[in-house]
Amino acid sequence: MLIEPVGHGPKFSRRAVLRGASGLFFSLAVAGSLRADTMALNIVEVAPGVYVHQGHVELQSPTNLGGMSNAGFVVGDVGVAVIDTLGSAKMGAALRAAIRSVTDKPIVYVINTHMHPDHVFGNAAFLQDNATFVGHRKLAAGLLARADSYLQSSQQMMGAEALQGTQVITPSLDVSDHHVLDLGGRQLTCRAQPTAHTDNDLIVTDSKTGVTFLGDLLFDTHIPTIDGSARGWLQTIDKLQGQSLTHVVPGHGEPLMKSPEAFNSVKRYLQQLITDVKQDIQSGKSMADSVNTAGLSEQNRWDLFEQYHKRNVTAVYAEIEWE
Repeated sequence: MLIEPVGHGPKFSRRAVLRGASGLFFSLAVAGSLRADTMALNIVEVAPGVYVHQGHVELQSPTNLGGMSNAGFVVGDVGVAVIDTLGSAKMGAALRAAIRSVTDKPIVYVINTHMHPDHVFGNAAFLQDNATFVGHRKLAAGLLARADSYLQSSQQMMGAEALQGTQVITPSLDVSDHHVLDLGGRQLTCRAQPTAHTDNDLIVTDSKTGVTFLGDLLFDTHIPTIDGSARGWLQTIDKLQGQSLTHVVPGHGEPLMKSPEAFNSVKRYLQQLITDVKQDIQSGKSMADSVNTAGLSEQNRWDLFEQYHKRNVTAVYAEIEWE
């Protein structure tokens, strides 16, 4: 389903690239100047045949064209799967150009890890490939319910020109539990997650290298944002930390991290929020008061804290107020 919209090199974080990656994994900057308007799109090969673009840790703007999240692609023997497509059709086109600089194999799948615009608004760039769009079974409902507000907000922050060609595209293949995609010589297993960051989180694991794309179930540098359930997110983290994941790609921050320790900072933040908000509720503080006090011990640990933290407190307060 399509809904038309209303009317540089990447900023790498101050943490070391590929922090904690083992010798089995390596980085390779793709040669050439791949640009969306005036923006170069850099790609890092984090494992054989697995590529990641590291997004800007900043708000969307006319300068970054919605390129704030991480996105990637996996190359098999017979086809390519794209995992998230950035925040505008222009950025999606730059990602597609990056893929074409690596391989001319057909792009057969476009996988969205969840509904947020910085991960799905580049989908339109891949319509020409007749790819199968893949997402959590709840993604379409969540995205369509918010489509107008997402498009309006993106236009206000980036401008109409930056959004030219952008469309809201929902999955043609829904994942209820898990689904295996065959790229030839390697398989990608897509697993739907319970409500956590959103109610439509999907993780993607490459059988050949073990690399898992987590979407926004994992944040690095960029403060986590809650659009689902903080308690559910913690439960999901506990489950993922107990699995045999080794190397993971977060939705924001470093292109590759080691599991299980990669989750520790997000886990600490969510636990601190719940603890502080619970104490505020028990002491009779209103939501308006709690947003000014809860979780402030985390202030210097995250980028974009001022922009997102208070809405996180609001979300947690509403979630646990009547427990």
